[in-house]
Amino acid sequence: MSGHSKFANIKHKKEKNDAAKGKIFTIIGREIAVAVKEGGPDPDNNSRLRDVIAKAKSNNMPNDTIERGIKKAAGDVGNVNYETVTYEGYGPSGTAIIVKALTDNKNRTAANVRNAFSKGHGSIGTQGCVSYMFDEKGQIIIAKEETDLDADDLMMMTLDAGAEDFTEEEDSYVVLTDPADFSTVRENLEKENIPMADAEVSMIPQNYVSLTDEGDIANFERILSFLDDDDDVQEVFHNAETED
Repeated sequence: MSGHSKFANIKHKKEKNDAAKGKIFTIIGREIAVAVKEGGPDPDNNSRLRDVIAKAKSNNMPNDTIERGIKKAAGDVGNVNYETVTYEGYGPSGTAIIVKALTDNKNRTAANVRNAFSKGHGSIGTQGCVSYMFDEKGQIIIAKEETDLDADDLMMMTLDAGAEDFTEEEDSYVVLTDPADFSTVRENLEKENIPMADAEVSMIPQNYVSLTDEGDIANFERILSFLDDDDDVQEVFHNAETED
C-alpha cells in the first residue's frame, strides 16, 4: 500500500494473487473474452490480446489455460456481454480511489462497490471527482534483482523502445509510456528479454495522501479487501500511502 516502493506493492499484490489464483484467473479470463470480442482470437493481429496474454503469463497462468480461454471466447463472441465500468470515490482522510470493473450486471457491481466503500467509511463520488488527480500511463516495473543491466544502459534501451520516462527506485526501475504506446514499448522490451515484474496501463497519482492514524489505515484496508473479494473488480488505483 506504500507509495515508496512500487515493486514492493507489486510483490505484495502477486503474493495475494498466488493465494487466490482462482480470483486472478477469473479476472484475466474476462479480459481475454473482451479482447477477443474486440479484436479477434489471433494475438498477432490483436495488441490488446497480446497484452492480456503477457499479463496472464506474469501471473503464472498455464499456457493451456490461456489457449482454452481464447478458444472459448472465440466460439462465444456473440455471448460476451461484459461492460467496462469505472467508479470513483473517497476513502479515509480524503484518499482518492478509482475502481475499474468488467461486469455483466452493472446494478450488482455498483451495489458491491458502494458496499465496499461504506464498510471502510468511504463514499462513492461522481464520475471525474478524483480521476483528475491521476495521470493515465503505461507502467512497466523492472525488478533490480531480475536484471544485470546497468541503470544507464537500461534507461537508453527503454527510451529507444519508445518510453516517455525512466526512474530508479530502491528496488526497481519504473518505465512510463503514453497509454497508446504501451503495447509497443512492452513488446520491444520483451524482444530484448527484459524481465518485467509488472506491466499495465495504470492510473498514477499526482500526489500521495499519507495515512498515519491506525483507524484510517484499518478502514482503508477494509475497503481494498472488500473490493479485492469482488470478481467483477479488475483494478483498483489509489493515492494512499503508509510508512513502511
